[in-house]
Amino acid sequence: MLRENATDLLAFLAVARARSFTKAAAKLGVSQSALSHTIRALETRLGLRLLTRTTRSVSPTEAGEHLLQSIGPRFEEIERELAALSHLRETPAGRIRISATDHSLDWLLRPVLQTFLPKYPDIAVEVCCDYGFVDIAGQGFDAGVRLGEDVAQGMIATRIGPDMRMAVVGAPEYFARHPAPHTPRDLTGHACNNLRLPTNGGLYTWEFEKDGERLKVRVSGQITVNGVYPLLNAALDGFGLSYIPQNIVAPYLAEGRLQQVLEDWCPTFAGYHLYYPSRRQAAPAFALLLEALRFRG
Repeated sequence: MLRENATDLLAFLAVARARSFTKAAAKLGVSQSALSHTIRALETRLGLRLLTRTTRSVSPTEAGEHLLQSIGPRFEEIERELAALSHLRETPAGRIRISATDHSLDWLLRPVLQTFLPKYPDIAVEVCCDYGFVDIAGQGFDAGVRLGEDVAQGMIATRIGPDMRMAVVGAPEYFARHPAPHTPRDLTGHACNNLRLPTNGGLYTWEFEKDGERLKVRVSGQITVNGVYPLLNAALDGFGLSYIPQNIVAPYLAEGRLQQVLEDWCPTFAGYHLYYPSRRQAAPAFALLLEALRFRG
């Protein structure tokens, strides 16, 4: 019954408020005769006359006035709620979950979020730091951040950072006790700080390249950690050599707190990419963050 009468009730409200079939018909975009037929059909179903019609005016009957006052505010409330939904569509909102490494968070995501989040107070961003290769869709993430060569096939990837170069570094006090290595093969005689990856619990193999020659070296030492910043601290503390992104160690090299070796052997990797599973229309909040993170260098 409600579904059947809803359109006719809206027509009645338009006529009762305008006190005119002509004005109400123009507002509703229908003909005056069609509107008159709709009102008569409603009155017939209710068994009540709702409007008094004269050649000069239209006014609600007692039953019509009661209906106007009782249902009019309720339809207005529905219209306000629908308008609120429209506002939510136009104002980006929601939670975005991202899987990233601590390095990409600190270097790339954090500076963007510092300006992005104040502009969009209804958007929340959750970043989970993980060095593993996360099943984004399966674990409820909207996107992940990894180096370009590590992005899984079938994913859509957008570059968010420049190419990244690695560095082998150690503290001056370490080199005071040990001669600097001249080739990556010399690392087997050095104390090296290892990075353990969550995938199969394996240790990261240090990668080198020079004049077309590529080497992968398994190193050993007393320190094993699961993040690049603990690797930095291990090198600063003199425990041995660490293999770390160049941009992290640059300030410490400038201050003389660290020294770099094997610089001509350290390769450059494709920069960080934000990747996600589908090209389907992204939520407005995610689309805005993606555009803010996009690398333009």
